[in-house]
Amino acid sequence: MSSSPIIQAVTAADIPEVVRFVLHARAELFPKLSATGVPVDLAQFEAIYLQGDGQFLLARDEGQIVAAIGYLPYDGRFPQLNYQGRKTVEVVRLFVLPTFRRFGLAGELYRALEAMARADGVEVMYLHTHPFLPGAIDFWARQGFEVVDVDADPVWQTTHMQRFL
Repeated sequence: MSSSPIIQAVTAADIPEVVRFVLHARAELFPKLSATGVPVDLAQFEAIYLQGDGQFLLARDEGQIVAAIGYLPYDGRFPQLNYQGRKTVEVVRLFVLPTFRRFGLAGELYRALEAMARADGVEVMYLHTHPFLPGAIDFWARQGFEVVDVDADPVWQTTHMQRFL
């Protein structure tokens, strides 16, 4: 790590590189999902993150993307969670290259994203993660998120977390 990576908002020119970065990271974390095609938010990146209500940040070190994070308007797909009447976003796509982990970069990225959410009038940050992702639940707890539900599914054990702003 040369110095501190630079955190910046994604521009239209960054999109192809960001999508490649995220798809590669996703394939490493979730090998079975990589066969399912490109997720909608990545396929329609510009419409969702640059022109829509989403936000996306990346971190570069010596010109290379080393980390990313974004948020989307929460779509209400989990019936056990009720955010009606509250502006809620879902934190998505947090990936940090292994050589850049354990330096506080993920926390820095999240705090920058949260600042954007506050400026956007967001009231609730929602996310889900999984126990098989090393350190993920503890990381999000350190950012002020609380576990609100864990799916009974024995494989994924999807862990739903939220933070009120």
